[in-house]
Amino acid sequence: MYQWRKFEFFEEKSSKCLIPSEIEGKIECCSSGRGRIAVGCDNGSVHLLDRGLKLGYSFQAHAMSVLFVQQLKQRNVLLTVGEDESASPQLSAICLKVFDLDKMEPEGSSTSSPVCVQILRIFTNQFPAAKITSFLVLEEAPPILLISIGLDNGSIYCIKGDIARERIQRFKLQVGSTSDSVTGLGFRVDGQALQLFAVTPSSVSLFSMQDQPPKKQTLDQIGCEANSVTMSDRQELVIGRPEAVYFYEVDGRGPCWAFEGEKKFLGWFRGYLLAVISDQRGNKNTFNVYDLKNRLIAHSIVVGDVSHMLSEWGNIILIMSDKTALCIGEKDMESKLDMLFKKNLYAVAINLVQSNQADAAATAEVLRKYGDHLYGKQDYDEAMSQYILTIGQLEPSYVIQKFLDAQRIYNLTSYLEKLHEKGLASKDHTTLLLNCYTKLKDVAKLDEFIKGEEDGVREHKFDVETAVRVCRAAGYHEHAMYVAKKAGRHEWYLKILLEDLDRYDEALEYISSLEPNQAETTLKEYGKILVEHKPFETVEILMRLCTGDGESGEEASNALYPSKLPSPTDFMSIFIHQPKSLMEFFEKYTNRVKESPAHVEIHNTLLELYLSRDLSFPLITQEGLITDVNNIKQSVPLNTVTTGVSISGDNKYKERDRLQRLEKGLGLLKSAWPSHMDQPMYDVDLAIILCELNGVREGRLFLYEKMKLYKEVISCYMQDHDHEGLITCCKKLGDSSKGGDPSLWADVLKYFGELGEDCSKEVKEVLVYIERDDILPPIIVLQALSRNPCLTLSVVKDYIARKLEQESKLIEEDRKSIEKYQEETSAMRKEINELRTNARIFQLSKCTACTFTLDLPAVHFMCMHSFHQRCLGDNEKECPVCVPQYKSLTEMKRSLEQNAKDHDRFFQQVRSSSDGFSVIASYFGKGVVSKTGDGPPAVCRTGSNRSDGL
Repeated sequence: MYQWRKFEFFEEKSSKCLIPSEIEGKIECCSSGRGRIAVGCDNGSVHLLDRGLKLGYSFQAHAMSVLFVQQLKQRNVLLTVGEDESASPQLSAICLKVFDLDKMEPEGSSTSSPVCVQILRIFTNQFPAAKITSFLVLEEAPPILLISIGLDNGSIYCIKGDIARERIQRFKLQVGSTSDSVTGLGFRVDGQALQLFAVTPSSVSLFSMQDQPPKKQTLDQIGCEANSVTMSDRQELVIGRPEAVYFYEVDGRGPCWAFEGEKKFLGWFRGYLLAVISDQRGNKNTFNVYDLKNRLIAHSIVVGDVSHMLSEWGNIILIMSDKTALCIGEKDMESKLDMLFKKNLYAVAINLVQSNQADAAATAEVLRKYGDHLYGKQDYDEAMSQYILTIGQLEPSYVIQKFLDAQRIYNLTSYLEKLHEKGLASKDHTTLLLNCYTKLKDVAKLDEFIKGEEDGVREHKFDVETAVRVCRAAGYHEHAMYVAKKAGRHEWYLKILLEDLDRYDEALEYISSLEPNQAETTLKEYGKILVEHKPFETVEILMRLCTGDGESGEEASNALYPSKLPSPTDFMSIFIHQPKSLMEFFEKYTNRVKESPAHVEIHNTLLELYLSRDLSFPLITQEGLITDVNNIKQSVPLNTVTTGVSISGDNKYKERDRLQRLEKGLGLLKSAWPSHMDQPMYDVDLAIILCELNGVREGRLFLYEKMKLYKEVISCYMQDHDHEGLITCCKKLGDSSKGGDPSLWADVLKYFGELGEDCSKEVKEVLVYIERDDILPPIIVLQALSRNPCLTLSVVKDYIARKLEQESKLIEEDRKSIEKYQEETSAMRKEINELRTNARIFQLSKCTACTFTLDLPAVHFMCMHSFHQRCLGDNEKECPVCVPQYKSLTEMKRSLEQNAKDHDRFFQQVRSSSDGFSVIASYFGKGVVSKTGDGPPAVCRTGSNRSDGL
């Protein structure tokens, strides 16, 4: 006992309390529960005491004495075993009563007591009477109870069932010989298994109650006396003997504790062992509270003669033989810890909080104080072991700061390792730990931390990005690469390979092994470096990525474009400094994939590369655009680039490359705009700008011609003073029979008229086509050519002579036509006058319709046609012979009058005609636009005269 430390973790709540004076008899038994203490006396009364041992109420339970009392936990029911008056000598006076404390006897009764719901005789003919030495009740499932009654003859009577309704089952267990009394009982419930400990002075037994009949097992051949038996909170049986306290489990005796002295009472309270031990040197008894886990005496006090020991209201209650009581309560944890801290008993404090299952924060606080104590003593290793136990509760910076100041890098490393193992490390902690490893040059530790187990469990216990960054900065590139690869951080892995190690082939191989979407992401980020050092290999990877197949062939080239594959244009940014590689990449792609939504953008880029002078991106940057615009002013025609210039070797290579690209560009312009397509597979405006910027006249001519901008086509020839090409182009584009625009010849004539140099040959050739198609009047031709001082009259003499001869012929024809029309007009006027003034004699003898002899009735028309009336039918007003001609003329006039109101059609005819004046004259000549009045036009109709035969 001397090695056990004593502490005052308990305190007396008050001075000795007296049992209420109303309790007159000797206290035979006690029971606690549901906030009350039930006291049974030898006069048969039961007293219920409230907090502070104040009497609640009393009632007479038995006639003579109360032997045992038990307060149930789950129901407000009180069981008593006592002696009543015997009805006959053959029946035992001992009986079991069940009181419902929630129900009181009705008013008007002689006493105020709870209702007794059942009285049960314990001893019957099958269960002979004996002295009861122990009593124990188990609440299985209310209202089912299991009552075990130990006797002095070594037997146990068991009653199971609903006691209140007397639906019970009785059975007997035999513990030992008839000379052994049962001194203690204890129930053990383990899931569905129910076991009963039974103690006699000479044995400890265990009954398995689930077996039928219950199976007995002897655990030990020693026992104890009464009141020295209790059950621990782990359902262990605890018995006390003079030499020690023994613990029993289902498989036999367990640990024992050598506490000397007679154990008058044993109990269990919140993990503490309670013992009233008789002092062999005097008549005093000692009450001890043992903390068995921490091997300390939590409280010790000298007491008198203890008759009963209970626990209720969080206190330990000792009832003395002189009817006094002692209440002992446990101090709070803070008070106990302060007591230990003052004595620097940190180890005891740690064990105390752990055994009491305190929360993690309280435990960590004790560990921190212990660590601070050790740190102050410069016991850094042990201090760190305590700080490590606080991980998860104590702020890591508190510990880190201490060991940084003390320059204890080894201890700090161990703390940071534990921090990472528990997954509580931040990026800064990872950085600090890796710096510790690198500073110690502990490659083995670094390998263990970085690589850890191959199953990949440890890779999530530190920040990957931080680990990569620190290892990379310290020069541990392999470790950084391992972490990045293990975590799937491909961008970091490639960053180290390319920027630190220059291992381009390995980087390309790694990218090839990635999933397509991952490879796409990494190529967009690091493709610029790869293209710079490994252009061919990078282009091959891009081809496999964008086409979905690295094999070339007819099948691949004819395959449809997969919509889920990345577009080649997404990778244009990586070729910003390698335009030649970009050109090769796009060429390969367009050769393999014939149909793709990206073809328009690809063709635009290829045109930009093909047509540029120095293989650059002239439209990407503003600076390049300004440079190329300035170069336009100094550009020369394509056919004069290499004439008369001495080219060096390097420039010769550049010029040859330039011509090859130009040839490809012109081929792309034409192939990407086939004849059956209205729009090309590139941006026409961009193509025109590129041709303008780089002086590619052939490209401009092709584009203008495809867009039917013929005036822009001839303008290109005019700008270059290519007269031969200009006339050839006009012959091709100015032929109206082939859909050309004849007005181009007028523009060409105007150009030569304003040229200011001798171009007689060209003008004569132009005049041939102007004269052939009658495009311009001679006066306009003369006015246009008169502006060129270098041209003489001889250029147009023949043209003017032919025109004058043609005009003379036309004038003569017109004169003859006028004379003819005048004669016809005079004859018509004379005929009209005769019809108006003179009589008309009809001398026809035959009908014009049927050619038979004309008889009456007959109809004569002014046109000198005569008909039988029967031959005319209903139409007697118009001559059947002349009316078709008359109707065609009226219909023509009506149509012309309607067309006169359609101004758009009139002006369209004027513009589309080679001689607009003739169209206007035709409208006037037909009288369509010559009316000046609103009345109907005068119509000359053939008159008729009817003769009924005179």
